[in-house]
Amino acid sequence: MDHTHNTPAYTLRQLVLYFLKLGYAGFGGPVALVGYMHSDLVEKKGWISEEEYKEGLALAQLAPGPLAAQLGIYLGFVHYGILGATLCGLAFVIPSFIMVVLIGIAYKIYGGLPWMQAVFYGVGAAVIGIIVMSSYKLTIKSLSKFSIVAIREKWLLWLFFLVAGVITIITQSEDVLLFVFAGLLYMFIKAPPAWFSNQKTTQSIVLTGFSFLHFDSNTLIDIAWFFTKAGAFVFGSGLAIVPFLHSGVVIEYQWLTEKQFVDAVAVAMITPGPVVITVGFIGYLVAGFPGACVAAIATFLPCYLLTVIPAPYFKRIAKNKSIKAFVDGITAAVVGALVGAVVVIGMRSITDVPTALIAIASILALIYIKKIQEPYIIAVAAVIGLLLKSLL
Repeated sequence: MDHTHNTPAYTLRQLVLYFLKLGYAGFGGPVALVGYMHSDLVEKKGWISEEEYKEGLALAQLAPGPLAAQLGIYLGFVHYGILGATLCGLAFVIPSFIMVVLIGIAYKIYGGLPWMQAVFYGVGAAVIGIIVMSSYKLTIKSLSKFSIVAIREKWLLWLFFLVAGVITIITQSEDVLLFVFAGLLYMFIKAPPAWFSNQKTTQSIVLTGFSFLHFDSNTLIDIAWFFTKAGAFVFGSGLAIVPFLHSGVVIEYQWLTEKQFVDAVAVAMITPGPVVITVGFIGYLVAGFPGACVAAIATFLPCYLLTVIPAPYFKRIAKNKSIKAFVDGITAAVVGALVGAVVVIGMRSITDVPTALIAIASILALIYIKKIQEPYIIAVAAVIGLLLKSLL
């Protein structure tokens, strides 16, 4: 399959400008961004066919990394190959990266001032509510509905979900090996590949999961290695990366405090583009602008490579039942870890009655106010935080 031979109805410049606009004005998280791409590029402009869009979405769901960014990279590849994929990916990510770095600069300068603390007092509580709803939606989408019949049918995935959630709550950390193990186990049970009977091959793949090395030479190398793992091994869209980031940034390396981490997630909510761009904000707080660049590149480079490399052969890959089963198993464990991380972060961030009420109000707003976007909730929470701190 070679998309580059098709005659496009648009120029590469037009497509890059579209993703640049989506990068600085596209709010609402991965689901909304993916919807914008379909509405604009498939339905309105007719630049991308329905089949091409579905192929890109399927690849983005099968591969680890941020869903919206991967889909954008694939759509750039459709008619303009690697150059199109590269330019569209950069155009989509760079605007929000610049925004989070600028916010990081302001956060470092003014973070100790009472008004900034008041803003993030309200924002942090709202973020907990938003993450609760996001984790619920992700659970329903990735596993099944909360019905006895559906849970019974997907009981093994729900078991991975529960185990990962409980382990995350107890240990307050997440392990990539747990996710890989869940994926391999589900694949071997549901759709064992043809080479499963080959003992040597199986051993080599399992041992690959245990070959993660830890570098202690300096902070930038630690940042590069940690965020590369985050980009290469975390499946699921948007906030699915939160538990992995929390485990490394707060627990393992102790680069940020619990409050700073919640603030970092809040920054991702109030900026357009991919939610995962919060890694730039985190990198800046840890090691300034070099840290922001290294964190962003390390996170997005794996998803770029895992989109571009299989793109020409994806139709054949997508039909592989073993690969689908592997991804289903990993996704179940990742979503379970996300729910566990929500519990851990919530227990530390909801410190009083006002923050609890803000979190609950955020959940109710997302449930009952149709089409409301997260940045509006964040803005209201910031105002409430200012008012509460000025009155108390």
